[in-house]
Amino acid sequence: MSKTQTAEEAIELDPAFSFDLSGDPYNDFLNDHLDVQDLVKKGSKPEPISVDDIIARRKLRATVNGKRKRPAEEDEDDEDADTEEDEEESGSSEDEEDEDGSEASEVSEDEFQGLSADEEEDPLETSDEEADGDEGMSDDGGDGAEDAAYSSEDDDSEEETQAEKERKAAFFDSESGPSDAHTSFLSMNLSRPIIKSITSLGFTTPTPIQAATIPVALLGKDVVGNAVTGSGKTAAFIIPMLERLMYRDRGKKAAATRCLVLVPTRELGVQCYEVGTKLAAHTDIRFALVVGGLSVKAQEANLRTRPDVVIATPGRLIDHIRNSPTFTLDALDILVLDEADRMLEDGFADELSEIIKSCPTSRQTMLFSATMTDSVDELVRMSLNKPVRLFVDPKRSTARGLVQEFVRVRAGKESERSALLLALCKRTFKSRVIIFFRSKKLAHQMRIVFSLLDMKCDELHGDLSQEQRLKALQQFRDGHVDYLMATDLASRGLDIKGVETIINYDMPGQLAQYLHRVGRTARAGKKGRSVTLVGEADRKMLKAAIKHSSGEDQVRHRQVPPEVVSKWSQKLDSLKQEISDILQEEKEEKHLRQAEMELKKGQNMIEHEAEIFSRPARTWFQTEKEKAKAEALSKQQYETGFDAGKKGKAKKESAETKPKRDKFSGLSRRAKRRKMAMEDDAAETGAIRAAVRSAKKASRPAKIGEPERRHTSAKKDKKKKAARSRSAKGGAFDKEMGQRTAREGVRAKKGDVIGGMGKKKGGKRKA
Repeated sequence: MSKTQTAEEAIELDPAFSFDLSGDPYNDFLNDHLDVQDLVKKGSKPEPISVDDIIARRKLRATVNGKRKRPAEEDEDDEDADTEEDEEESGSSEDEEDEDGSEASEVSEDEFQGLSADEEEDPLETSDEEADGDEGMSDDGGDGAEDAAYSSEDDDSEEETQAEKERKAAFFDSESGPSDAHTSFLSMNLSRPIIKSITSLGFTTPTPIQAATIPVALLGKDVVGNAVTGSGKTAAFIIPMLERLMYRDRGKKAAATRCLVLVPTRELGVQCYEVGTKLAAHTDIRFALVVGGLSVKAQEANLRTRPDVVIATPGRLIDHIRNSPTFTLDALDILVLDEADRMLEDGFADELSEIIKSCPTSRQTMLFSATMTDSVDELVRMSLNKPVRLFVDPKRSTARGLVQEFVRVRAGKESERSALLLALCKRTFKSRVIIFFRSKKLAHQMRIVFSLLDMKCDELHGDLSQEQRLKALQQFRDGHVDYLMATDLASRGLDIKGVETIINYDMPGQLAQYLHRVGRTARAGKKGRSVTLVGEADRKMLKAAIKHSSGEDQVRHRQVPPEVVSKWSQKLDSLKQEISDILQEEKEEKHLRQAEMELKKGQNMIEHEAEIFSRPARTWFQTEKEKAKAEALSKQQYETGFDAGKKGKAKKESAETKPKRDKFSGLSRRAKRRKMAMEDDAAETGAIRAAVRSAKKASRPAKIGEPERRHTSAKKDKKKKAARSRSAKGGAFDKEMGQRTAREGVRAKKGDVIGGMGKKKGGKRKA
């Protein structure tokens, strides 16, 4: 009876029952990103210095000492700014509605504040103005040459020689992938766990690069993939990788690292790691993140377990290959090079060649980038084997949903850039904004300015620790921070959802850098906006950017009222002293922190000397000098990309593309004959010139009082020369040297006197 009761109880539903979601694999999908604390292992390192803490302390000291100046007036300034904004919004709303047309419904009106109705008067407006030939841009020849330089890589297919075509045909497998286009992931013959993960992430239809890459990669062929930024390249190589790993050997003895993904930056590595772990949520495939800035010991312990996929930056990976005894790449099946051209630009060419030497030759290699030429020599260095070219967007262009705006910085007013930036951010772009700077120092200074003006911001550049970089990204993703001050470190590959605006504080030196920067918004078919401050020196880059825009109606010129700019310039001038004080305080704290670390290091060396010196020394494939030289070279190339890259390289390329003029064209007949005669004279040899000089000398008349020179005949000269040669042949010197004379060995004749022994003529011998 008890058994029947328990069975009935089992059948009944418990209304108080609830699922435990703590170990739910979908938890990661809902949170949408990993926690920073999962990646950063706390060690003995102290907390990094925070600028926000310094500013907060200074504000606290100012309020305690009563030095807080005119808070009421500052509030009034803000109200004035808001009223000016409202007046401009009402005054120009009609013009903006007419101007933007269809986009007005999807883009909020706040984003169009400050647009001027008289746009056609300014030469920085659209590409229509170029055809009209404005007076302000009269140097048409130079501009055309520069445009040709920027678009030379795009037009390679038209200008290729037959030899280059043959080389490419011999190197690449085929020009494109399979003919059947996939409109769904279900038609790609993927495993059920992967399909489940793809559906959970909300992916329904593959992007063009995914539809082209996944079927080819599943066949095991080498791939060279190129697509516009934000088109889903990461999933394009992770999905086929996971599918192939589903059929790997299992068991403790079969565990090995079979896939390696190389990325140029740590942040991109973290992003790939997130995407990979989410796509592999319903499988037993394990990922490992091996990037700089994180704990080496923790990574060594993780690599000892032989994860299936390793996502790494080149430097840290080589460190583990050489210094982690249990880690090898002998069983590698798939090698992926993501953002390959960026790795080569950053000076990782030596590291890449070292890693490729460590990989087995039977591997599958996939190479991806958003801006990449199909140069054979560069790809041969990557040692690909008959790769398939999958160029979804060979012409470098911006995303279709991107509206590009340009703000002109007048000549002689370069100092107003900061004021223009503040005016744009305070009046128009108030959230989800990434601001790109050329230098780390400038990004840090503007971050201090924004914090002093109570604007929520953070920074992302190479001077920060890895923990600070990851924390800044997470803060921006979560919406705790409205502005992210970044260098080109963040311009590649980072996919941050909901970025509304990209602001370029200065125009990048190369078109590829510009495309990567503005590619952080308007990703995966969404809309976005980019605003670039353009100086007089950036006109040619501006033309190149307009030329590569997806549509003429997507390019606009934004004007900021001069009175607003002057107001923010005065505000910045008043903050200069406080900014320098904060920078000085931060510098002092860093020095104190450095001194504490050195002291701690010394104590550890004394206490644990035997243990420290018993450890094997870590090695590197380059010496310190070679490493420093490579870093200096890559830095020099990066800097010349801004200055010399625009002038020298473009001039050289344009000189090669220009038709060569004849050296005599434009000269009169007389001048042409004279020039030809001079060239003939220049071609004369030294002997000819000497003969001419002697002939001229001989033809000169004798001086007065000197006897006139007599010219001997040629026959007499010949006779004299023959006599000289005969006397030279039979000299005493030759006899002493033992040389044979002309008469040596000749039979003696009757009557020859030999050594004075013969008879003397005219006398008889005496008895």
